[in-house]
Amino acid sequence: MSHSNTAWIITVVALASAATLALWYFAPQTEQPPDVAAPVIPAPDDIPPDKPLHPLHTVSDGESYSLVDLPPLNDSDGYFALALADVFGNDIKDLLVKSGLIEKVVTTIDNLPRSHVAERVRPLQRIPGSFQAELQDGEDVFTIRPQNFARYEPLVDLVTNADIDHVVATYRRFYPLLQQAYINLGYPDGYFNDRVVEVIDHLLATPQPDGPVLLTRPHVLYEYADPDLEALSSGQQLLLRMGEQNALRMMKFFRDIRSRIA
Repeated sequence: MSHSNTAWIITVVALASAATLALWYFAPQTEQPPDVAAPVIPAPDDIPPDKPLHPLHTVSDGESYSLVDLPPLNDSDGYFALALADVFGNDIKDLLVKSGLIEKVVTTIDNLPRSHVAERVRPLQRIPGSFQAELQDGEDVFTIRPQNFARYEPLVDLVTNADIDHVVATYRRFYPLLQQAYINLGYPDGYFNDRVVEVIDHLLATPQPDGPVLLTRPHVLYEYADPDLEALSSGQQLLLRMGEQNALRMMKFFRDIRSRIA
């Protein structure tokens, strides 16, 4: 298990991405594996159907008469950052990367079901501090310290306290740019909202172990003592690492998002 990060996601997601963005923000700094090549081109069996499984009602011309036109994708960072601040509060602006924001949101969401997300494609800055675990007396295993869960709470609050309708409205508003970034990622026939729903379902399937999660440290990095937990995706491991209460709050947010976009 590499303690790479960010969640919120929020996977999410800022939008449907809000949760994802939140998740990735709280990754531990000291347990970082080397970057790997980001997005994997889908295999032939993964090519999506001609029509989306979950068509999204985007903002129509009639609804957007009071809004300025969306900028080009490569000139959207400032505009998108302001929209996220309007949804989640001004504190979010200091956490966001300064360039390629929409592209990194899309890439992070797409990679949550995989084993690792390279730091260079994450949409949020890293939090100061490091992952905290403690050795169990008389055993060669560790548990995650409760203080580590507290590191996640501010951003979990930021995400889960946001108005869900505002989150989804912003997602709909920026969906054309999110879809363009998804196509540019290597999915010319893909539909980003289908991928968001798929990733949300994947995160909602994260197992919740009974009792403390045990870790081992065979080398520099911690690993889950349970091989089934060690085999989980990076997104699912993040939910485990943030603690049960934070994870349950995030899962409720995912379900609320899903009910509005699927």
